[in-house]
Amino acid sequence: MKEVWNPMRFTRSKPLLWLILLLGIAGLMFGAPVSVVVQAQQPTGSIPTVTSTPLGPYIIVNLDQDQINVRAGPSTYLYPPIGVLLGGQRAPALGRSPGGDWIQIQYPGVPGSVGWVYAPLVSLSPGANLPIVEPPPTPTPIATPTIDPTLAAAFIAPATPTRLPTFTPPPPLEIPTFTQTVESRAGRVPMGLVIFGLGFLGLFGMFISLLRGR
Repeated sequence: MKEVWNPMRFTRSKPLLWLILLLGIAGLMFGAPVSVVVQAQQPTGSIPTVTSTPLGPYIIVNLDQDQINVRAGPSTYLYPPIGVLLGGQRAPALGRSPGGDWIQIQYPGVPGSVGWVYAPLVSLSPGANLPIVEPPPTPTPIATPTIDPTLAAAFIAPATPTRLPTFTPPPPLEIPTFTQTVESRAGRVPMGLVIFGLGFLGLFGMFISLLRGR
């Protein structure tokens, strides 16, 4: 049996359809996800690193270096290290030392936000023309070690003054004087003649003794 369409039935169900449509629209409006803006909490402490892509001249750490020191000034002995850069890391280049051995870079997180790296350990971007930057003043030590003079005197042996020898002049040299006396040999027999005579007498006596013995 075929159902006959009744206009009055459709008219009675029309308010119900509007109610369902309104409930659906309200459900879509209140059930849609609400976008919530979440603010990231800023860390209380930070480690100075360079992560942004530098603009303008920059340096890049050579890949054969695991890490290099960033110092407060252009010297290994006069300035302390203030941070590090890893191999392949980049940093904006600001200037160079008068000798060209050190390069000043931008290094956030330290006083002045600048540091110095040793030029042979990094590569400079092509075409970079860096100005010369004067080195910062060297840091002064907190305390200068002093030596207690009383304690130092205990370990220093007193020097005994050495008396210089006195010079005594020698007595005056007396040079003997000889007076040559000339003796008169007149009337004296020469000694050689006396000896010769005695020898002759001895020989003559010996000769006489031999003749008598025969």
